[in-house]
Amino acid sequence: MNLNPRWLLLLLSISAEVWSVPIDRNGGKQEAVHIEEENQEENVDTGLYYDRYLREVIEVLETDPHFREKLQTANTEDIKNGRLSKELDLVGHHVRTRLDELKRQEVSRLRMLLKAKLDSLQMDHASLLKQFEHLDPHNQNTFEAKDLELLISTATKDLENYDAERHEEFKRYEMLKEHERREYLKSLDQEKREKEEKRMQELKEKHRQHPKVNVPGSVAQLREVWEETDGLDPQEFNPKTFFKLHDTNEDGVLDEQELEALFTKELEKVYDPKNEEDDMMEMEEERLRMREHVMKNVDINKDRLVSLEEFLKSTERKEFNNVKEWETLDDTKPVYTEAELQRFEAELRDKEEELKRRADTLRQEQELLKERGKALEAQRREYQLKRMHGKSKVRMRIYQIHPETHSRVQKPAKMTTV
Repeated sequence: MNLNPRWLLLLLSISAEVWSVPIDRNGGKQEAVHIEEENQEENVDTGLYYDRYLREVIEVLETDPHFREKLQTANTEDIKNGRLSKELDLVGHHVRTRLDELKRQEVSRLRMLLKAKLDSLQMDHASLLKQFEHLDPHNQNTFEAKDLELLISTATKDLENYDAERHEEFKRYEMLKEHERREYLKSLDQEKREKEEKRMQELKEKHRQHPKVNVPGSVAQLREVWEETDGLDPQEFNPKTFFKLHDTNEDGVLDEQELEALFTKELEKVYDPKNEEDDMMEMEEERLRMREHVMKNVDINKDRLVSLEEFLKSTERKEFNNVKEWETLDDTKPVYTEAELQRFEAELRDKEEELKRRADTLRQEQELLKERGKALEAQRREYQLKRMHGKSKVRMRIYQIHPETHSRVQKPAKMTTV
């Protein structure tokens, strides 16, 4: 699927996830820029559980000339307040037919998803209702203006909460990691436990030994990208040229993912996938923290995009010349408290107990089915014996009434000798 990322930005208030195109060290962009951008757009993912449905709807709507024109001229408010949804009544019949088909497929997918989650006891009633927020569940066969309005409003709301959900997901990941570490140490005898604790501490200290990490968005950080990634003379650093170099899709703004790509050089100072002590999940959390820091200081109108004007204004602030080192996750407070960890472990125990109860119930049901199977097999054999016994009685009765039949059947004919 090849969607225009700028339109998707307008529709969702954030950009489609595109990564910065590498730039050769001779000062020019690589020849395959446009090809790479197209491939990246095809693989983008907003992280929403209805991401595919959302993108397919947009793709189908873009095939209609009238709607495509309206989308090009619409602003964010036109889309959010539902005015664009009213244009759905004017699209071609073949477009409406395809949208109807997409909705039926999405409803079918949700039914299967809900059944799987309910069977595994992973969903409460509130979560159940949330699964249908992006479409009208009362009309499961046709795609109407209300469906488009719900899809837009739900996607906008979910994407606004996406960063918070990513932080919460990372917190749970860290708590699970600490829980497993503690459980592993408990399983060892004292000598092995002390040895393993020492090894873990050494890995932790090794991870802390890294070059200085520049504050994201500072002149030191941008100059480093300019010199080492872009291959340009640091003495000729120009903020406007830098902006245009890293506006990879040339839409006049830096979206969140284009910004995050700028932090790769800093992150590589701290994280290496080849090192046991470096956690790549922590690296992505660090990337998110860096992007939030820049957005907080640069994104003046809070539209989740950085315009050229905003970018240039940020270079005029005193914070731009900040020479302090960036505080990584290792330098900040833990993302969870001990109390939160204890609640998380209690939740894990409850889930484990529930799974055990469910497993016991399934085993009991399995034993019951085996017993019922044995009982049915016994009944089948008894029925067969009764049938055989009944046939024997009927045959004996026939023989008693017509003994000549018995003699004809039982006595072979006499053989004559020559």
